[in-house]
Amino acid sequence: MSGSTSPPPSVEAVGAEGCYPPGYKPFKPEEHGLERGFRCKVPQEVLLKLLAGLEPDQADGTGKAGDQASEFGQQLTGPRLGVGMDSCVIPLRHGGLSLVQTTDFFYPLVEDPYMMGKIACANVLSDLYAMGITECDNMLMLLSVSQKMNDKVRLWVHVLPLYAAEEGGTSVTGGQTVVNPWIIIGGVASVVCQPNEFIMPDGAVPGDVLVLTKPLGTRVAVNAYLWIDQPEKWNRVKLVVTKEEVKEAYQEAMFSMATLNRTAAGLMHKFQAHAATDVTGFGLLGHANNLAKQQRNEVAFVIHNLPIIAKMAAISKACGNLFNLLQGTSAETSGGLLVCLPREQAAKFCAEMKSQSSGAGGQGAAGGAWIIGIVEKGDRHARIIDKPRIIEVPPRGSQAANQDNSSPSPAPSPNLS
Repeated sequence: MSGSTSPPPSVEAVGAEGCYPPGYKPFKPEEHGLERGFRCKVPQEVLLKLLAGLEPDQADGTGKAGDQASEFGQQLTGPRLGVGMDSCVIPLRHGGLSLVQTTDFFYPLVEDPYMMGKIACANVLSDLYAMGITECDNMLMLLSVSQKMNDKVRLWVHVLPLYAAEEGGTSVTGGQTVVNPWIIIGGVASVVCQPNEFIMPDGAVPGDVLVLTKPLGTRVAVNAYLWIDQPEKWNRVKLVVTKEEVKEAYQEAMFSMATLNRTAAGLMHKFQAHAATDVTGFGLLGHANNLAKQQRNEVAFVIHNLPIIAKMAAISKACGNLFNLLQGTSAETSGGLLVCLPREQAAKFCAEMKSQSSGAGGQGAAGGAWIIGIVEKGDRHARIIDKPRIIEVPPRGSQAANQDNSSPSPAPSPNLS
């Protein structure tokens, strides 16, 4: 890994003429609908505009699968997936293999550096899992350590993500490390696959069922936990939740984010999944819309149920439109997989997710996966019905969670029949 001792000087410090080459127009966030001081995720609609035109032309005109000639004149066969989805799929020149690769990074959101390493690792690998890939050949680490950290703390921040990667069944062999005012953690995950090892995210058909493998509400839980020591913000929610319930929700969010989607990726093959994506920064509806746009068939995703960490829906309502949790646009970190499954396979998928997660001491919350909607004929968009059913998911280890784990897996909602 390489290192850097200090960040580059700002434009204001050196002047525009000394920072940019002649004729270069610097990026101005406000011209793209962003605040000047932004440093978080770019809004989805802005990102899609920025990415427009980057996808190379395909021989079949679809921008998706097809044979392509390489710069060496060799024909590259196999499906290809570029910008816009979780991972890129690049056909290689050798033996019908494909390179599947993804990258992601973000700012810390929990106090424990080891758990933050696990969350970052799970978040990066999740993009591979969303394609049914269960193995990762290699990870590169992207790490920015704060200038305010002492040498001992910096060492731990370097080392802990390496252990987290090993728990995910892969290893970190390099990357990039810089010193920065902010802490940033992420990575690049790569795997070389045969065609039968991954599931392209474009095969949903009318009649499929939508399944989600982790509860929503992680952003709400993390923020509410910080509000405990901020009276002016805590007063907004104290009538709908206790401090102990918020602490339990925070612990649940932390362990949920650190849980790998590897089990779900394996079960996607067993139960003939047609498409999937992971739910992260654009929220459930944002990623559902993105997945719907990728489908070969003219379909629409209709979401009826929202599994949410207990009490987080109440907090979101108490805060007005601050989180938009019930509208499906609240950001999630290292969320679950949204999977399109044949109707006859969906309940079996959920039952096995529950069995495997409980048997491994995993999620510990009711279900392990939830049926949340249906796929019908439509215009490649997703929507949440006006009054979705809220499924309160109790934190693991709580009495409610233990009762749910000892009960049989719930039948599909009547809304979906």
